[in-house]
Amino acid sequence: MCDTYTPSGEPLPTNNRYVAARSFRGHELEEVWYGMEQEYTLFNLDEKTPLGWPRGGEPARGQGTYYCGVGPENNYGRPIVEAHYRACIYAGIDISGCNGEVLPGQHEYQVGPCVGIDAGDQLYISRYILQRVCEDFQVCCVVHPKPIKGEW
Repeated sequence: MCDTYTPSGEPLPTNNRYVAARSFRGHELEEVWYGMEQEYTLFNLDEKTPLGWPRGGEPARGQGTYYCGVGPENNYGRPIVEAHYRACIYAGIDISGCNGEVLPGQHEYQVGPCVGIDAGDQLYISRYILQRVCEDFQVCCVVHPKPIKGEW
């Protein structure tokens, strides 16, 4: 993790970590735990079609069977999910769970519990790891929680 600053030492306007760190300053004796959840959707390289979707269409079945689903007809991208999980453990990320979501190709994972600003740092690094794992599998990843319109 790093903060970003101007040459004169001022935090850049996009340096949200600086703002967060400032809010934690002065509370070092408090041990506040955080857990965060990150949803993401895996897309084919066309960046339009989620894994498990027919090109140009929608799945024949509604969302019920995909949430925490098992089996090749209900879960798309499990090798990516598990590779990401293992890579996070190897990197020292306090990843504590993962599961399939309601949209085919959509998953989520949890980071934490972590103390203080470390939760945000670990989530940020876990997102980088996710993107690198997706690169290895030649899929695109979007961290928007609802990237498809409709009931998904």
